Amino acid sequence: MRIFAAILGLALVLMQYRLWFSDQGVREVMRLRSEIAAQTSANDAQQQRNDRLAAEVRDLKVGTGALEERARSELGMIGANETFYELVPASTPGGRSAGPLTARNE
Repeated sequence: MRIFAAILGLALVLMQYRLWFSDQGVREVMRLRSEIAAQTSANDAQQQRNDRLAAEVRDLKVGTGALEERARSELGMIGANETFYELVPASTPGGRSAGPLTARNE
């Protein structure tokens, strides 16, 4: 009976060792779970980016408003019946400019 108990105890120790320290043990499971969480967050970020790009493509295909907005902002284009006004910041008494679109309370 002692030999049987010793064999069972040895088997229990070997299984615990394999569970905690082998390549398919608890450490590997925890590492894989953290990798899954990191990949899931990266996938979510890419999905949001893809959704924004798909909406932009849809806007460019369907309406002219997005095309006009992009032409104005990126290419500096002006419409046929529009007038271009350039706002130049006023100079301060010290000879320095106040900067573009800065609000001053006097």
